Amino acid sequence: MPSIARVALDTPLSRLFDYRLPDSSRPLPAGTLVEVPFGRSRQVGVVLDCVDDSPVADDKLKALLRVLDDRPPVAPDILKLARFCADYYHHPLGAILAAALPPRLRAATPFQADTPWLVPTAAGLHAEPSPRARGQRALLDALKSGPLAREALRANQQMRHAATVVAAGWATWTRAVPAQDAPPATAGPRLTADQVVALDAIRPAFDRFSVHLVHGVTGSGKTELYLHMIAERLLAGRQSLVLIPEIALTPQLEGHFRTRFPGRRIIALHSGLSEKERAENWLAAPDCDVLLGTRLAVFTPLPRLGLIVVDEEHDGSYKQQDGLRYSARDVAIARGKQAGVPVVLGSATPSLESYSQALAGRYQLHTLAARAHPEARLPDIELADLRHLPQDNGLTRLAVHALADTLARGEQSLVFLNRRGYAPALYCPSCAWVAPCPHCSARLVLHRRAHRLRCHHCGFGMPIPQTCPSCGNPDLKPLGHGTQKLEETLGALLPQARIRRIDRDTMLPRAWAALGEAVHAREVDILVGTQMLAKGHDFPDMTFALILDTDGALYSPDFRATERLFAQLMQVAGRAGRADKPGRVLIQTAFPDHPLFRYLQRHDYAGYARELLAERRRLDLPPFTRQVLLRAEATTMDAALAFLQRAAANVPATPGVAVFTPTPAPMPRIANLERAQLLVQSPSRQALQTFVRDWRPRLEAHKPRVARWSLDIDPLVF
Repeated sequence: MPSIARVALDTPLSRLFDYRLPDSSRPLPAGTLVEVPFGRSRQVGVVLDCVDDSPVADDKLKALLRVLDDRPPVAPDILKLARFCADYYHHPLGAILAAALPPRLRAATPFQADTPWLVPTAAGLHAEPSPRARGQRALLDALKSGPLAREALRANQQMRHAATVVAAGWATWTRAVPAQDAPPATAGPRLTADQVVALDAIRPAFDRFSVHLVHGVTGSGKTELYLHMIAERLLAGRQSLVLIPEIALTPQLEGHFRTRFPGRRIIALHSGLSEKERAENWLAAPDCDVLLGTRLAVFTPLPRLGLIVVDEEHDGSYKQQDGLRYSARDVAIARGKQAGVPVVLGSATPSLESYSQALAGRYQLHTLAARAHPEARLPDIELADLRHLPQDNGLTRLAVHALADTLARGEQSLVFLNRRGYAPALYCPSCAWVAPCPHCSARLVLHRRAHRLRCHHCGFGMPIPQTCPSCGNPDLKPLGHGTQKLEETLGALLPQARIRRIDRDTMLPRAWAALGEAVHAREVDILVGTQMLAKGHDFPDMTFALILDTDGALYSPDFRATERLFAQLMQVAGRAGRADKPGRVLIQTAFPDHPLFRYLQRHDYAGYARELLAERRRLDLPPFTRQVLLRAEATTMDAALAFLQRAAANVPATPGVAVFTPTPAPMPRIANLERAQLLVQSPSRQALQTFVRDWRPRLEAHKPRVARWSLDIDPLVF
């Protein structure tokens, strides 16, 4: 009988660790969570195998401390997916498994599972609360359609009503959802011709792996298409995994899904949940019908998985920027292939990587060319030429008049400025001093209401100085505009307007549901915000979108900058005119003749994508070449560059792989660490993977004098 457990631990080492099983212990199944001694500490690890012998000497082989049998083992499909990530992203398997598990489940402290489902009792099915207890009555009516998750009740602010009906004996909390026949999905709007064609094309692939790219203009009904596919998968007894890029979209979509699928078990997973909530939802996921989450949800166990949807697949939020630098979109495709289920990618502005795969025939392309609402039309896009129009606090007169006209018609507006804070810098007009971050190569951002200067990279903050530290001048000025200043300016120009600012300083995940209700109830006239406003929101009375200060991307050294800008502008523009009222978009720019705007005004994503792809092909840039970025951080730039230079001098000889010169990172210093990088690329994914597989052991053997280094496969940020 095997007596040794091979355990994956959360360490930087790409290896497993052997531990002796207790004499009375039977072999542990793969995926079992255990606590083991590691150095002078203890760690929780995952058993991957049990064997008869070990290369470690018997007298040095430590015994496993205990089996964590208060939580389920890691599911076989998640172990398989983690192994894929370890191989493709060249990251330690133990670290991947640790990242995949909720923090509460990878801690050694005892874990007591909660009771996450509220179900009606026999008395509750016939209870008649007081007519004035409308909240209790609504909750009991909802429970008659099926169990409700604790997380959903919190999101809908119904927990106090839940406590009341439980105390009255009308409902009870339970760990497992009782088996029941869920009612059929409620009817949605009639599908458009484009949606019918797409659904008919995807349906035959429901029982096999394939990748489908749904390119639908904003407001074309991509979500409705997803709902129809999910409804058919539910009828077949299969689960659906729906990935979204932003926490902000979760409450809106979750409510939409619950309305459409009453009685079905819908679970949300995202970083906005508490550690306990995340652990509870992860444990409940194997029994759910639909899992809705951000990128971390791709590692959730779903034994009956039948469909994967990646909404807004182009979004950079799907790429993890530290630790395991994975792309949730790409991992979702790998999971779909392993499970033999279709993967549907959706976007109004697909990534060039996905669009090129569709043009090459590796993905199936489905186009939704018109808006779903029968009277909705794509908005007219106008340009305000900043070369000839004066500005007052960042706003042209044309923009102010458009906002005032929209307000007078009783319609809603959106003002987009992708820069939070009051102003991006504080400066001295006498000596040109600008407030720097002492720890980063960045300026401190002025947050006037908090009376603070803050770094948006490392989190450093300080009070606003009374005088210039350089020359003593007391007349310090804000430089540029942020959403706080824009909100203040609009409030002064349009005092009758009800204005809400939406950025990471104002919005908590649970506040989005209340915001959506306020906008739909016409309690808001103007939304001012950052990129959080650009994704997926559907406000039928919003007819005007004003876009400010986006020209920086037109002359950025990042080759992806114009692709991202086009996607961002089209997504923001798509918030206007989604129902029966015509939409209008105004973009302030000093470069109105740039080709990007010509394609944008025609809503011609395909044309611009083909132009960018032709440019990328000429320059040997992704998606026509594959890239790996070796990053290094050290206390000095010399140390970081020296490590990279040694790494470049010790590369394996691999035909077709180019190794470039080490350079400082675009943001050379963050949190007191100097940062440098080394780019490697090849037109062949296989050649590049072979190269990295041979190169990584040489990097680990360097024992460099750097704080840390990492490999980024398919990097998005340089």
